[in-house]
Amino acid sequence: MSTQRIVLWRHGQTDWNIENRFQGHTDIPLNAVGHFQAEHAAKILLGMNPIKIVSSDLMRTQQTAGALASLTGLPVHTDSGLRETNGGMWEGRTGAENRRDDEKNFLGWLHGADIPAGTNGERRSEVAKRTRRVIEREMVDQSGTVIFVTHGGAARCILGSMLGLPFESWGALGGLSNASWSVLEKNSIANWSLAEHNAGSIPEPVFGNESTS
Repeated sequence: MSTQRIVLWRHGQTDWNIENRFQGHTDIPLNAVGHFQAEHAAKILLGMNPIKIVSSDLMRTQQTAGALASLTGLPVHTDSGLRETNGGMWEGRTGAENRRDDEKNFLGWLHGADIPAGTNGERRSEVAKRTRRVIEREMVDQSGTVIFVTHGGAARCILGSMLGLPFESWGALGGLSNASWSVLEKNSIANWSLAEHNAGSIPEPVFGNESTS
């Protein structure tokens, strides 16, 4: 029985991550730590024998994807549909600044309300639709592991949508650390299931899954 596997890999660290600035569509590169994280993670992901690498077109994800491409010899396919949430007026600003200047909307968005980020940005439901279109298109007739290099907020939207969780429960999914990943798996008779979340290792078989211990 063939298995489809999706790996949602978050990019490595950037200076804006450390400064707690809303990155969104702003094209920020990895910092030195981020490059190290990507190279370390790539050595582990190599063990999953990926057949394809698809990346957001932003610099921080392409640099992360490049670390794996250099080990596998696979090309990096880029797609703007995998970008992070467009943060509108919040981009480039720290969390403290956004709380100070747009407290009601910012806190509402943080708590899961499906409102446009930064007044003129995207709703989470919109992010889920565009990212999922990319995932579904790339997985047609694929058997094996496809690595999608994306962003923390985008990954949460993908997971919530593809796992069929009600929107109000998406916040229950914890975030991804820099250069960590989540794994979705499906075989010919099952829906997508979450095999790993915020991981830095290769999934291990779940022995005794149908037993009581």
